[in-house]
Order: sequence, then C-alpha cells, then structure tokens
Amino acid sequence: MLGIYGWQFLRAPAKFRWLDSLDLAIHEAGHLIFAVGGEFLGLLGGTLAQLLLPVAFVVALWHQGDRHGATVPLWWLGQNCWNIATYIRDARAQELPLVGGGEHDWALLLGQFGMLHRDLALSRIVALVGFTLYGLAIILGLRALVTDSTDSGPTASGRPPQKTAAVRQAGA
Repeated sequence: MLGIYGWQFLRAPAKFRWLDSLDLAIHEAGHLIFAVGGEFLGLLGGTLAQLLLPVAFVVALWHQGDRHGATVPLWWLGQNCWNIATYIRDARAQELPLVGGGEHDWALLLGQFGMLHRDLALSRIVALVGFTLYGLAIILGLRALVTDSTDSGPTASGRPPQKTAAVRQAGA
C-alpha cells in the first residue's frame, strides 16, 4: 500500500494528500518546540521535526525487534523528504501558500548563508534522499515480510518455533 501511495506522490508531487496535513502540523509544532534554541533553530525546527519524529519511530520499532514495523516510519521519513524538497525548491519563487502567510523558512535559511541560488540543487538532493529512503523502506518491508513468514513456520524438526522468554512472560 505504501509503495502505491509513494508512486502516486512521485507522479504528482504538487498534489496535497491526507498525510501532508499531518506533516504540516508536525512542521509547525517543530517551529515552536525548537524556538527555545533561538531564531535559526526555530526556523529550522519545522524541518527538523519532520525528520526527527519518523526517525524516532524507526529507532523505537527497530529496537523492539519489529523490523517490518520500522519500515513504515522509514517510508514516512522518505515522504517527508519529498515535502521538504518541495518547500526548498520554492525558496526563491515563494509561490507555496504558507500557514498564516508567514515567512518562508527555506528562503530565510538559505539566504542567511548566501545559498538562495542553490535552492533547486538542494531540493533535488533532498528529493533523491527521499526516493532512496522510500525504495529502501519498500525493499526492507518486503524482506521483513518474507523473513517473518518463514521464521514463524515450523522448524526443521517439524515443530512450531519456541516462544522467546519475553513472549512467555507477556502471557502470549
């Protein structure tokens, strides 16, 4: 399902989708959360939140041993990169509608470093990272499904696999 959603996004990246609303809320909250670090970090905070939240879920799920589950937020991280790339690409043009008509984060950030003229190149790099994460998530997700289905089958002796201590303690 995520592969199809991602493919539709790649075919029409300007179309606003349901997940974009969640990403936008996380982005705006990131400005508030990171504002304690000053103006620069506050500007960057929206993008940081969009990246760090999915990463936190990837790490938590991976650490719990849910390899397949970890691929979903990994995919989400890639999708967020596509949104961020769209925002960066708009830094000079400033045609995207902004929440509350505010200032354009990436125009200000790139402008501070004299790199506004590199908005298109940077957006292509971020989009490529997003595409790579998307592909990796799909491949790892399919691999985890295949591995999990073979691991949960009978063992070589024909008996079902033994439950781990953690599963036995949980009463499963």
